[in-house]
Amino acid sequence: MKVALVYDRVNKWGGAERVLLALREIFPKAPLYTSVYNSKKAPWADVFKVKTSFLQKFPKASSSHEYYAALMPHAFESFDFEKYDLVISVTSEAAKGIITKPKTLHICYCLTPTRYLWSGYDEYFKNTTKFLSKPVISYLRRWDKIASKRPDRFVAISKEVQGRIKKYYGRESIVVYPPVTLTGPVSLFPCPTSPDALPPAGARRGSPALATRHFKNKNDYFLIVSRLVPYKRIDIAIKAFNKLKIPLKIVGTGILSKKMKKLAGPTIEFLENLTDKELLSYYMGCKVLVFPGREDLGLSILEAQNFGKPVIAFKAGGALETVLNGKTGVFFYPQNEDALIKIVEKFDSLRFNPDDSIRQAQRFNMNRFKKEFTATVEKFLNKR
Repeated sequence: MKVALVYDRVNKWGGAERVLLALREIFPKAPLYTSVYNSKKAPWADVFKVKTSFLQKFPKASSSHEYYAALMPHAFESFDFEKYDLVISVTSEAAKGIITKPKTLHICYCLTPTRYLWSGYDEYFKNTTKFLSKPVISYLRRWDKIASKRPDRFVAISKEVQGRIKKYYGRESIVVYPPVTLTGPVSLFPCPTSPDALPPAGARRGSPALATRHFKNKNDYFLIVSRLVPYKRIDIAIKAFNKLKIPLKIVGTGILSKKMKKLAGPTIEFLENLTDKELLSYYMGCKVLVFPGREDLGLSILEAQNFGKPVIAFKAGGALETVLNGKTGVFFYPQNEDALIKIVEKFDSLRFNPDDSIRQAQRFNMNRFKKEFTATVEKFLNKR
């Protein structure tokens, strides 16, 4: 069976890119089709045979793709998938709009319906920009609706996204959670296909609680791992920790990097372009992960829990599917700095068992993902 993967653009690193590498473990020979490719910003993609659209030849397209938003639909419609039996689009934007023939099964693994067109429109566009962008947004919304009819099947990364697919596209979908792929010394459990295979909490051999104590860092800081974009609401955390005057480390970059750095006080540190090894050390050394946005799923939540760390998250979105309130973390609500401050101030009075966090993360392990995604593909192929 000939398989191809399709992704919106290959010029960054984050949770979606980890999903692509997980899919490559299932389909190791599948090439990766995309609008633009920046090999310097995306060295992770070296393992793929990357096939780009005509936009690759446009000035600065691989680094500033947003200037070509109106051309993205044409970029993905220009690809030819005649020789493939199965095409899997991994997308939060235009990749689902590829055109395939009846003999080719197109499965869309949807990260979210295009955020800046639908659920996040008000966060991305304010007053003047909303007025100026209206013609382009209207065109893209019409096309996005059309494109949403093209996949034969939708698979959502979470129940949150499943609800959005139904709301904005009118399509049914099934949920297959992506895997936690960032692991390290604390993750001493094997990756069983079922959480029932996990050893009991406090097991003496390879106990994650013992591992957590062993790697405990004296730098008692709070941690955020996130792209710096509007819907992540990193500004809420920065304002809260400015008032609290306690250490917060923020790992990530994005279009709001300069703005967030100007907003931050002396107890807040920004860390960029970390290797996985460096990121592991910050997860292991932190006191708790802070998650202030409404996310599709939130892989950083699972990564933190995989190191036995609790989470403080906004009570909405994918966090409701990944955090066990009072057991692996705690929620704040409403989505503002005062609510977050209240939770942080009482956090030291709360008690969390690292074993519980690791057990929760291991429910999203790689073996489970491979098994569920492969079974889903086989089911869809059999129903053709």
